[in-house]
Amino acid sequence: MKDSNFIIELSHISKSFGDKQVLDDVSLFVKKGEFVTILGPSGCGKTTLLRILAGFGTSDEGEIRIDGKDITNVPPHERPVNTVFQRYALFPHLNVYDNIAFGLKLKKVKEDEIELRVRKALKMVGMTDYEWRDVNSLSGGQQQRVAIARAIVNRPQVLLLDEPLAALDLKMRKDMQMELKDMHKTLGITFVYVTHDQEEALTLSDTIVVMSEGKVQQIGTPTDIYNEPANSFVADFIGESNILNGIMLKDCKVQFLGREFECVDKGFGENVPVDVVIRPEDIYIMAKTDSGMLEGTVQSCIFKGVHYEMTVTTPDGYEIMIQDYNAFEVGQHVSMIIKPSDIHVMQKERTCNTFEATMIDSTHVEFLSTQFVCNEQAGITGGEKVEVEVDFEKIELMDNKEDGMLVGDVRFILYKGDHYHLTVRTFDGDNIYVDTHDVWDDRDIVGVKIMPDDIRIKRV
Repeated sequence: MKDSNFIIELSHISKSFGDKQVLDDVSLFVKKGEFVTILGPSGCGKTTLLRILAGFGTSDEGEIRIDGKDITNVPPHERPVNTVFQRYALFPHLNVYDNIAFGLKLKKVKEDEIELRVRKALKMVGMTDYEWRDVNSLSGGQQQRVAIARAIVNRPQVLLLDEPLAALDLKMRKDMQMELKDMHKTLGITFVYVTHDQEEALTLSDTIVVMSEGKVQQIGTPTDIYNEPANSFVADFIGESNILNGIMLKDCKVQFLGREFECVDKGFGENVPVDVVIRPEDIYIMAKTDSGMLEGTVQSCIFKGVHYEMTVTTPDGYEIMIQDYNAFEVGQHVSMIIKPSDIHVMQKERTCNTFEATMIDSTHVEFLSTQFVCNEQAGITGGEKVEVEVDFEKIELMDNKEDGMLVGDVRFILYKGDHYHLTVRTFDGDNIYVDTHDVWDDRDIVGVKIMPDDIRIKRV
């Protein structure tokens, strides 16, 4: 239900560039004065969404409202927003003062009012006494401050920021994060911030919108997103995680890592496949003792500045990542304890590959734009629409793409403790999900092989 307190209402926004859909039915509602961060990997659609909100791009479908007014077809300069870009887009022939004053002069604001507002903006971004400096003489951080001052001097209702700190070094980025947070509190206006940096999103935001492949995966507070991820993508993308296959035996009891654990989750049913998430800092590690829940051997121990990050292998062959203030030596036998409240159970997005298909004849079926041999299907005629299921572990990936029945590239790699769960995108844009022990890199081109015995056919 829409609320009058929402200053931004993006409803069912979709956008395609040629055959590639970059935004798929995205809806987002932002409250007045909120700091909202749109977070996701490169190519997820976050910058396209921001550009559509700013008016620098148009959507194929959907509606945009700001402060209750439909601005879907309103040009950028008439929208009550200002945008700060990753590349600061300052005018090199103008000094700091004139860069900041440029928009006010276009609006024919009186000179004394311009001076008052420019000086106030300079003070707000910590650039007092820099007004007559040449912008080319400024550092990257100072140029970014000028770009922000130029945006806020126009008193927009909404400030849009497209990865504004990406070009800065680590220390400058940390400093600017704190300054942006203080600025947001001082200004009291709505910030919509785009980044691929998870730590930045957790530090700055009131609300985080996690995106992947043009779709919103989860919207919530930083605490909610970190502690209660909606799916394995969010759990993997936000911070470090152990993501494992599990079976929800019944309410408050889940099986994973080869044993049963008490948990706090309910409502999944009984004997249901699930994904289990445990953050590395939530696993208690100690020298081997009979009181531990799990045993293992330390395989690696790396100092990360604040804590040690260790990989521990269990006797069943599972690898667990643990972060602890104490170091345990490689080869040391250890025990581990996981509290029920630190186990987060998620519904699986899917339990096997499912494809729409058409029978060619009783022993051939077409799906993924490819004809496959299948076991004889008695009573199913050529041309009949069917559904094909293939288990994740039954799909074989080939180094030589010519050896496969079709070709794709690896798009998402999720380590599940003892195997990898991959998303392979075919050149026609379909996703295939694969469980494998082989190591593949993101964007590797692979051949895909599916054997007749591994194709299950169901009537629609």
